[in-house]
Amino acid sequence: MTTPAKDAPLVFPSVAFRPIRLLAISLVLTVVAVAAAGALRHPMVGVFFGMGLLLGLLNAIGVQRSVAAITADAHPLKKRMAMNSASRLLIITVIGLAVAYVFRPAGLGVVFGLALFQVLLVVSTALPVWKKLRTGQPAGSEGSAGLAGIDEGSTGDD
Repeated sequence: MTTPAKDAPLVFPSVAFRPIRLLAISLVLTVVAVAAAGALRHPMVGVFFGMGLLLGLLNAIGVQRSVAAITADAHPLKKRMAMNSASRLLIITVIGLAVAYVFRPAGLGVVFGLALFQVLLVVSTALPVWKKLRTGQPAGSEGSAGLAGIDEGSTGDD
């Protein structure tokens, strides 16, 4: 007999999630965006772009915390994680679209910031995993932080 998908336990691979590094990259990108948009006489586009990056980072940290909380249960369920993700994404989407609409056209920078942050998140987590695969190290070895932030060798500062 098989377990229905909604009742199956959650299994998350170990990934390298470094919020401080992502914050630093986001700040640099915001400064560059404000400078570039300022040169085009629309500095607020850069500011809203930075807001989008920040919203993306807050979402990623929310994912990290919810995964830690849900997987700490004796029997974590996929349904709970799915509902948590859906509600968080709905809130972030509503905030992003509301800012884009109220402060249009410059507010569209929020949408672009959110989109770019997702690319940054994928690249920043995929590269360390890809490097480990190339070197043949096991997935959970030295310095690989779990999505829940569990890493014996890390202080969580980078």
